[in-house]
Amino acid sequence: MTENTPVDVELLWDEFHGVVNMTSDEIRTWLLTDASGEDAFPADPRMLPELGTQVVDLLRKRKVDLTREDTEVMRKVVEFVEERTANRPADAARDERWRHALMSVGHDPLKP
Repeated sequence: MTENTPVDVELLWDEFHGVVNMTSDEIRTWLLTDASGEDAFPADPRMLPELGTQVVDLLRKRKVDLTREDTEVMRKVVEFVEERTANRPADAARDERWRHALMSVGHDPLKP
């Protein structure tokens, strides 16, 4: 894997924060609800979906504290959200499975 330059990290940081439109507290609360799907384990917060918890952790970090692993997670989230939103279902407002998958990484497609 290539090294990230400061410019690359800056752009990725902006992209990540552009697609993640939920706060860390909103994501954590969402992941702890039964409504977040099969991957949710409300009885044991240590068992939450890994990518979602990584997003929560990233939102609490400063840009200067990012690691290589953090940039990989940010890239994965940006790609996931862009792919899912590009393939938006015809009735997205009613497609809970599609919305829940996006919300699990911090993007609520119904949020303005």
